Amino acid sequence: MPTILGQNQYGKAENRVVKITRDGDTHHIKDLNVSVALSGEMDEVHLTGSNANVLPTDTTKNTVYAFAKEYGIESAEQFGIHLARHFVNSQDPIHQARIRIEEYSWERIETSEANSKFIGSDDVKHSFVRKGQETRVSEITYNGSEWQVISGLKDLVVMNSTNSEFWGYIKDKYTTLQEAYDRILATQVSGRWRFNWTDDEQRMPNWERSYEQTKKHMLEAFAETYSLSLQQTLYQMGSRIINNRAEIDEVRFSLPNKHHFLVDLEPFGLKNDNEVYFAADRPYGLIEATILRDGVEPKIPVDMTNL
Repeated sequence: MPTILGQNQYGKAENRVVKITRDGDTHHIKDLNVSVALSGEMDEVHLTGSNANVLPTDTTKNTVYAFAKEYGIESAEQFGIHLARHFVNSQDPIHQARIRIEEYSWERIETSEANSKFIGSDDVKHSFVRKGQETRVSEITYNGSEWQVISGLKDLVVMNSTNSEFWGYIKDKYTTLQEAYDRILATQVSGRWRFNWTDDEQRMPNWERSYEQTKKHMLEAFAETYSLSLQQTLYQMGSRIINNRAEIDEVRFSLPNKHHFLVDLEPFGLKNDNEVYFAADRPYGLIEATILRDGVEPKIPVDMTNL
């Protein structure tokens, strides 16, 4: 049977680039993992092996590092925009560029009081420790006329030690779970949000402030929601973002329920008054949903595994 070539793309994945900005003795770090995927007029390289339309993946790697110097890294989103625009506008056969970025955060190490026998606390502004809270992620796609920017985070672990219940659910002959009227609610947040900035004529968001504020609203909603289900909490987290961040039209969360089960201490003559728990890592409930601004069509993939 005859065959035809379907969707295809190529590029250089996981280019690790660390940019140090030296402001006198004070240094700043941007630590990114950048993946480039290009698509366009690539039939011949697949069908005949002709590389006439192929920009080498090694060149895309070099571009990442050169742009870190040429443009700096103000934000992951802005850096991705520079790269995507360059690849599409500089090479006729390339019609679309997708830049995926993971950002690893660092914070400055607090030093000892003055009069240190070493450098002195007032002089140390170049030492950092990796933040362990979450990994920031971005995906920037450009087709020569329209942008799509999706940002987010993963691996952010949060917990409420009370103000969570779970009861009134369907019960059948296989149900063994006891209803809970005071439980731990914990999850490892994977979230993505899509911006309504789509072309260069619009005012570009302040990417750094947007991320900080979006995370703030998300965490406030998690903490302030008296939860009867993780689904309810998820919806409140997304709604809080949509209602407070005008630049964002769509939010999608994937929330594994990190179960905490009360340990039975009665065999030891002890009463467990919601104090001692067993933290189970698997299996886990997985709660996923998209929250949209009214009138907006969803565009974030349902499966965010590779996003």
